[in-house]
Amino acid sequence: MLFFSKNKIFSLLILAVSFITPFPAFCGLLSVLFALIAADALGFSKEQTGNGLLTYSVVLFGLGLGSNFESGNAFYILLIVGSLLTLFLSVSLNAILNKRGLPALSLAFIISTCLLIIASKSFNGIGLTHRQVYWYNQTYAIGGTQLVNFITAIENWKLPDFVSGFFRSMSAILFQVNIASGIILSIGLFIYSRIGFLLMVYGYAVAIIFGFLMGSTYLNDLSYYNMGTNFMLVSLALGGFYIIPSIRSFLWVLIMVPIAFLIVTGVGNIMFKLGTPVFSLPFCLTVILFLYILKLRKKQHKLILTPIQYYSPELNLYRYVNGKERLMSEHYFSLQLPFMGEWMVSQGYDGSMTHRGDWSKAVDFVILDQEMKTYRIPGNLPEHFYCYNKPVLSVADGIVEEVVDHIDDNEIGGNNTQQNWGNTIIIKHAEGLYSKLSHLKKQSFTVTKGAFVKQGDILAYCGNSGRSPEPHLHIQLQSTPHIGSKTMAYPFSYFTIRDKNKFKLESFTAPKEGNFVTNLIPNASLKQAFNFQPGYQIQVTAAGFATESWEVCSSAYNETYLYCKELKSYAYFINNGTAFYFTNFFGSKNSLLYLFYQVAYKVIMSSDKSLTVEDYFPLNTFQSNSIKWLQDLISPFYLFIRMRYTSTVKHDENLLQNTAISFESMQEQELFWSKKKLFTGITRITNGQLDSFTIQFNNQTIEAKCSN
Repeated sequence: MLFFSKNKIFSLLILAVSFITPFPAFCGLLSVLFALIAADALGFSKEQTGNGLLTYSVVLFGLGLGSNFESGNAFYILLIVGSLLTLFLSVSLNAILNKRGLPALSLAFIISTCLLIIASKSFNGIGLTHRQVYWYNQTYAIGGTQLVNFITAIENWKLPDFVSGFFRSMSAILFQVNIASGIILSIGLFIYSRIGFLLMVYGYAVAIIFGFLMGSTYLNDLSYYNMGTNFMLVSLALGGFYIIPSIRSFLWVLIMVPIAFLIVTGVGNIMFKLGTPVFSLPFCLTVILFLYILKLRKKQHKLILTPIQYYSPELNLYRYVNGKERLMSEHYFSLQLPFMGEWMVSQGYDGSMTHRGDWSKAVDFVILDQEMKTYRIPGNLPEHFYCYNKPVLSVADGIVEEVVDHIDDNEIGGNNTQQNWGNTIIIKHAEGLYSKLSHLKKQSFTVTKGAFVKQGDILAYCGNSGRSPEPHLHIQLQSTPHIGSKTMAYPFSYFTIRDKNKFKLESFTAPKEGNFVTNLIPNASLKQAFNFQPGYQIQVTAAGFATESWEVCSSAYNETYLYCKELKSYAYFINNGTAFYFTNFFGSKNSLLYLFYQVAYKVIMSSDKSLTVEDYFPLNTFQSNSIKWLQDLISPFYLFIRMRYTSTVKHDENLLQNTAISFESMQEQELFWSKKKLFTGITRITNGQLDSFTIQFNNQTIEAKCSN
């Protein structure tokens, strides 16, 4: 947690480096042991203490005490008491700040250590040590002459001051001041997170440059601890951990590191008079202050707070970028188009005729024939128009808020500007979300005010009332239930667009003027096959693989996932009734579940137009290599690698009974302007059940059979 990481290999490396000065490391381990025993005695669960959030301040306390004070009876008593005080402070501060969405960071360590330093002046049984000055003696005790000579050789490297300063600052996070520790930690950080390493270098450089430009005399007096813990970790925390890494987060680091510098200088002078170091207080104050300010915004704008913390800047970024586009169903109410069959958008958002000002975010629909006419000859009566008297559907479930049903249709070419909206129905779908359908036919309503309607229910029929020179259907979304309310931009969930007899799937967008649009027609067999309910089990077998048992489970947060018992693997998914798609995979990539995650990454529950679905895998799901590491380094600014996924649903041979369906899928690597096919797959559905899936990659074919 000192480096905002949950990577176990990196944590073992940090643990090993801490033992270059063994006594402080030993004290850190003892502190954690005391804290865990106390937490267990107080009734805290392993889930509360196991993630390190409540105990990493305790580690810092033990490291700091072991680095600065002589051992003895009084020392060990204070180690126990101080460790428990740090735990109590950590629990309390986390509880207080987490309610506001803020981290407690290392505030507990700072408070307890400063109190101990001030109090120690009254204790004759404990005193300051020169252990840090003679740290070679400690190193000799664990590694002998060879280790000392190795570290000494590194210390004697002819490195520029700013380079050696960076490595010493890195080691100072563990209360050390040697280049070797800093190099090892830097390598470990780079392997764990390229963005994290880049931000540490960036924060250090910004601090050095700012101090130089200010002509600060204090710069030469800064300890490596201040330089490392404060400026470098401010950059890491705000540039890529609590905020999604981006060019904007990097630009804000240019401001926040100098603010931390001012706090180091000002608060450091105050604390010096009290006889205590500034420790990581500037880092804590700077990060908490900036995050608190961001929490007060009305909207996230373009500086995005990390929505789900994966404890990796790369993972946070890739998951956010991937989810921003494909998880729209989690952010929007699902709305369908309000009609059957194909209609054309005669006027869209910001239309040139009537969609202006407060009423600009609305859509008008008509029906055209093959000659692009809205009517049949002679076209002088409303009933000559193709859309007239066609059923108008509810876009989603809701309660009827208002019905106007007394206005006569206009003659063709006429306009009723006194009753602008004509016959209208307003439906409440959620708080602050209403749909309004207007220009309907008089006395054609099938529902009344106060009625509950479901998505797809017939509400009325298309007419020519109100400001309507010819029959058409007007729809708008609004935040209030009143006729005449201003419109709001809001997307329709899924629909198709026809262009020269080719169909394209659109999701969570508004149709544009001139589009020929249709609702998706669901396929019952597909919907049944992917209706994975908790408790449902699947047996999967394939040559060369052990049999896998998958079970559909639900988490405490109502997330549904497929769980492979044999390989302890998890594939999280969402099924919104129209689309099935995976959102996350954790576990063995040598499992059949991972292969299914790849071939069935996203499937549309419709087969009437053989639509091709396009999507992208998050980059973190694939193996690291040199190109991937280069992408990690520049990912906050530009993504040059994308893993594209496509799938197309097709009927098999039994078309009439519609019992056999398959969908073909493919993954392509897009590297700059080149494309490389990585795999192709086929998934088969028989009688509404998942029958089998096949995947081809690297000149091999794997076919898996599925059974309930």
